[in-house]
Parts: sequence; structure tokens; C-alpha cells
Amino acid sequence: MKLQRKNRLRAISLGAVAVSGALALTACGSDDTAGGSSGNASSSASANASSIKCDDAKGQLLSDGSSAQKNAIDAWVAAFSQACGVQINYKAGGSGAGVTSFNQGQLAFAGSDSALKPEEVTASKKVCSGGQGIDLPMVGGPIAIGYNLDGVDNLVLDAPTIAKIFDGKIKTWDDAAIKKLNPKAKLPSQKIQAFHRSDESGTTDNFTKYLKAAAPADWKYSGGKAWQAPGGQAAAQSSGVAAGVKQTPGSIGYFELSFVADGMKAVSVDTGASAPVTASSEAASKAIADAKVVGTGQDLSLELNYKTKAEGAYPITLVTYEIACDKGNKADSLPATKAFLNYIASEDGQGKLAGLGYAPIPAEIISKVRTTIAGLS
Repeated sequence: MKLQRKNRLRAISLGAVAVSGALALTACGSDDTAGGSSGNASSSASANASSIKCDDAKGQLLSDGSSAQKNAIDAWVAAFSQACGVQINYKAGGSGAGVTSFNQGQLAFAGSDSALKPEEVTASKKVCSGGQGIDLPMVGGPIAIGYNLDGVDNLVLDAPTIAKIFDGKIKTWDDAAIKKLNPKAKLPSQKIQAFHRSDESGTTDNFTKYLKAAAPADWKYSGGKAWQAPGGQAAAQSSGVAAGVKQTPGSIGYFELSFVADGMKAVSVDTGASAPVTASSEAASKAIADAKVVGTGQDLSLELNYKTKAEGAYPITLVTYEIACDKGNKADSLPATKAFLNYIASEDGQGKLAGLGYAPIPAEIISKVRTTIAGLS
């Protein structure tokens, strides 16, 4: 498939980006670094990086959180570090780990695929002197349902069937429900191996929000960052789930589109529209455009419509937020934090997303993000 070839090339190029990043450190400079700064990097920046405004950015930043946005962060960090000489280490340990570490004062900013909960905002006030943690929507994208099933190149599933597969109610690939949605496919009587996240994850949170909204009769769990359904195979982070699916015949799992690579295929979702919808940046953007800003004050958290039946809109989407203090940021890390966030919210930064399998944040929302970043103190 064209999408698979494209994603293989993405994976290769992103691997090179990750290696070239050579990034590590902490906001307080206590961790060992994996590689030094490039010194006069800004003077040798590429034409692409030359438009980045470094302002007074300097030193080192530590960040952690969403593994969903890792491929975007890797590309952004490579360009920003080359232009500004600032070292950034993004650990991608999962949304739960990122929020926890941020509220312990360990990070300059965190990434989360779920907006801060009220109790998390309260906890952030101890770290953000005179302020609080806020949600800045920065990366959109589809949560692909990747599968590894020999001889089946196109697979259509609907929300009830997806829910039953991940709840262990549908156990084999030749189940009647799957056959009904795929009458022309040669489905084997092979056991389904369903992979889910072992760590607390915003990807899990958004995936289960979709199941709760679109298949309430078949998904009875309360949801959240921790996986609740029994059984299945667990793996850490999006990369771990993707690796499990890639290595296991008859398997299926959920992760961001950029992790669909190396022969893996993605499910098309029957939403009730005239045709099933395949995960893509464009299809995710159509769904995110239907989102509402529900945050108050400087917070820009969004409410997504997981039940959309709009033509060409892919319903299993997420938005990754960068979480930062609106006030009370550490003086030594604030310039670099603002410069980096300004870059990734810029037209240039957002312009990289579609090529990496993500969806840019809609113009009217990202303009509010830029204004908010400018006021961070």
C-alpha cells in the first residue's frame, strides 16, 4: 500500500532525526547529558531552521510525557536545537508520567494526550508560583488501529466490533461480526491477539473515550489513562504496542498513525458515513475542526466529538497538549521554554506535522495558543 511505503520512509527518516538530536538534560542541570551542545549551531543552521526565533533561549530543558507526539517532538527538537543551541531531552514516558513529573517540579513542560484534571491543576499551583498548569493544544492526529493479518490488506471495523475485540468478546478473526463488515476478505480462524498500553496513557484515554461514546452498549468501562479491560497483551508506550503488533501474527493494537510501518496495516472505520474512513492527517483534521474549546482563562483544552459521522472524518483522534505554567515558570528555563513552544506553534512548526502522520491544530485554535505562549511568565 502507498500509505505503508510512505510510513516506512517516515520511520527511517525519523530514526535519523532521533539519532541526530543527541539530546539530554534536566531543567536543573543534574542529569548526565548524552551529548554536548553543538556550540555555534545557530550560525550553521539550515535554511529551514533559520526562521526560528531563539530570543534569549539558552541552556537545557527536560520534558516528558506523551509518546504519541514523540515523532513530532524529535523533528521539532532537531530543528530548534540546531538553530538555538539549546539541548532538550523529551523522554516520551507516557502522558501520566509527564503530568506527574511536571507537578513535582521536575520539567520545563510536559506533553499529555489528555487535558489536566481539576486535581492536577490544583497540584500544579504548588509548582507554578502565582499561577497554574495550562493545556496548550499542539499536535493533532488519528489513533490508528494497526493489525497484522496475513492476506487481509483492507479491514473494516465499526465501533461495537472494535469494542468487543479489545474486551475479549470477539476472539477469532473469522467471527461473524467481522465477516459481515468484510464480506470479500478471506478471514482466517486465527486467534486475535489484542495489544493495549501497560502504562498510563492519553492514547488509551482517547481510544476508550471513543469506545464509550460510539459503542456504549459494548464498552462498559469508566475509561481514563489506565487500561481497564481484562485480558489482552500489554506493552509500554505507543512504540511498544506497535512493536508487539508488528512481531505477532494475528494481532491488533492502537497507536498513532506515525507508528504504522514496516508492513503493518491500519483498520478503516465504519462511522455510519457513506464510506469507511481510513486514518489520515486530513481525516483527523476534519474531526478536530469539530472540537470545542472548553478550557477557561488561559487554558485551551478541547472537547472532541468521537461520534462524528461527517463524511471523511476519522473519529478516533486525539490532541496532544503541551502543559506549562501560565505564571511562575523558573527564570532560568522560561526563555528556552517560550522559544521552543513558540516555534512548534508557528506556521513552520505546525507545517511539519502532516508529513509525519499528524494533523496540524486548526488555525483559529493555534492562533490562541500563540497568544497564550507570548504571555507565559
